[in-house]
Amino acid sequence: MNVERYVLETPARARKGRGLKVAAKRYVLGASASNSQGLTLAFAHCIGSHKEQWEPVIERLFSLQRMKDRTRQIREAWSFDWQNHGDSAVLNRELLKNRPEGVSVCEWTPVITDFVGSPRMKGHRIVPIGHSAGTAAIMLTTKEIPPYKLAYAAMVLIEPTMITRELFNAHLEDRMASMDFAVAATAARRNIWKSREAAFEYFRKRFPWGMWDERVVRVLVEHGLESLPNGDVTLKCDRKQEAVSYPDTEPHFESTMQLGRICHAIPVHIIWGTRNDLVPEFIQDSLSDASEGRIVASVTKIKKAGHMVVQEQPDVLAQTIAGILDTVKVESGVVERPKL
Repeated sequence: MNVERYVLETPARARKGRGLKVAAKRYVLGASASNSQGLTLAFAHCIGSHKEQWEPVIERLFSLQRMKDRTRQIREAWSFDWQNHGDSAVLNRELLKNRPEGVSVCEWTPVITDFVGSPRMKGHRIVPIGHSAGTAAIMLTTKEIPPYKLAYAAMVLIEPTMITRELFNAHLEDRMASMDFAVAATAARRNIWKSREAAFEYFRKRFPWGMWDERVVRVLVEHGLESLPNGDVTLKCDRKQEAVSYPDTEPHFESTMQLGRICHAIPVHIIWGTRNDLVPEFIQDSLSDASEGRIVASVTKIKKAGHMVVQEQPDVLAQTIAGILDTVKVESGVVERPKL
């Protein structure tokens, strides 16, 4: 794959996010970018991750789709770092010192919204793909764009952490306990190693990284760490910034409401791991509850995977996404759809 780096600006309307930058990468394979009939994929990662952790999935998708009809092939893929994650965290380091409350998903979303609506993306058949908190980020992009003007050919939600406010409050104690555990575990986690190889050996032997595909662990070590002046390496995403991302529940409430609206305009597909290690089954079921108006195009469960399916089973996940891409209607650019 050919990879290009970009830096995007957070628009002023993004609450307090003005001035923050978003690092992005564009992936193409050979002459794929010249295929105007192909699909453009846009990826949003989970809390504690970074844009490059999608690379094993992206590489496999290019391979799976390249010999299919031109309308099923991948034109290009884009992946975006949340403002306090990955390379974005490095770019925003000084500004983040004055952001102890972190950066909300609601500040990440406008960057992606402006990008998919930019002249550069005109005529592209876009399929946004989000994981965990990234599902809220991509779903909320639809709030600012009328459904009949969306250039989205479909949307893929992987282990979404979306939930209605009512369901969250009904299981408040359980939800808060899960959140508190994530915050405490993040704050206590080791974040400095003597070298990248030492970090790799550390991750490879410990939960949860030991359950990951080794390629993704390598990606974490190569792209998720940075060198310190003394030669040690540390995480690009500050532990405190990661920890304060978990209690940011409002975007998950808003995106669930938006799911109930947008699923009637574009096909929305949900993918879960069979190991329910974060999102309980009753929450999973609620997101595809037709009686609540949430009519999704498909629900798929991937065996031998949990919430971190992107990291644990990238090849199987790519095959599942490829099957979804094969169902996308043959359309090009913005399609006028009835107003909701």
